[in-house]
Amino acid sequence: MEFGVYTFVETRRDPLTGEPTGVDKTFADLLEQMELADRVGIDVFGLGEHHRPDYAVSAPAVVLAAGAARTKRIRLTSAVTVLSSDDPVRVYQQFATLDLLSRGRAEIMAGRGSFIESFSLFGYNLDDYDALFAEKLDLLLAIRASAHPVWRGELRAPLNGEGVYPRALQDPLPVWIASGGTPESVARAGALGLPLAIAIIGGEPARFAPLAALYREAGRRAGVAKDALLVGINGHGFLADTAEAAVEAFFTPYAEVMSRIGKERGWPPLARAQFDLGRGPRGHLMVGTPDEAIAKILAQYEVFGHHRYGMQMQVGLQPQEAILRSIELLGTVVKPAVNQALAKRKVPA
Repeated sequence: MEFGVYTFVETRRDPLTGEPTGVDKTFADLLEQMELADRVGIDVFGLGEHHRPDYAVSAPAVVLAAGAARTKRIRLTSAVTVLSSDDPVRVYQQFATLDLLSRGRAEIMAGRGSFIESFSLFGYNLDDYDALFAEKLDLLLAIRASAHPVWRGELRAPLNGEGVYPRALQDPLPVWIASGGTPESVARAGALGLPLAIAIIGGEPARFAPLAALYREAGRRAGVAKDALLVGINGHGFLADTAEAAVEAFFTPYAEVMSRIGKERGWPPLARAQFDLGRGPRGHLMVGTPDEAIAKILAQYEVFGHHRYGMQMQVGLQPQEAILRSIELLGTVVKPAVNQALAKRKVPA
């Protein structure tokens, strides 16, 4: 199994104005995290794209390119690229450039995103939410397949063989589809033979099992080879040497973020009882010791048979030193233990 770390790169904000402050320090901390993840054997590092003051990264490919210059082996991905409000030509060009700079380590994770600010920012109609994603994914895949794509859609001007350069070092440049639970996205990913990342940020992970089954069935019906149908599971987690230390570092910032975003969406504040339930054996949170995470990841493997696990450690402003220790434990303790256990079961790691 591959292991990843992904982050939305939370900002510190002025308590009076709400404007981001010290973003240069935020990026310095992020690059330190990327370098450590590379050293300790993490397979993938991902950055979310947002257009809000509480998150620092609006241009993932730019920041990942900075990480490429300071790492050697780790794969570098968006998590996600909000494809609906971007231009697939530019998305491909940016990530092909990243792929060349990193010598073949770039990936695109395409999704609708969990926020909608980018639609009005870039002049798109939110009523076209679903159609934009489907059409732009089709164009991105056409560009990936040909330097001179001929393509027509309804919501963007056609391409009539114009050249799209540079070309990625990897052929094809990996494109994953991210889904928070939309069956249509899951089925589309399977039918297209694209890897699928399922985000589980609430409830029991087992309830997402039908999505993985739908994905694989859609791929089977489309004639996609079984070993091409890769599933990733993404979720919130934090590791420390003791469970108490993990909770102390993670809970308060996490609760602030979840309650703040919940208020925007009409949800009640996050209660400690909900958090503790999420930390339980059947819950979605990987917050605790490496041994606890190992047990939960292996239990999830029984449900999903997944190829990749990605942990979002920074949900709020967790202390940098605690984040670095969490990354270290994921790479040096959790990853080898999980893969050793899977090897004993004679399943692909």
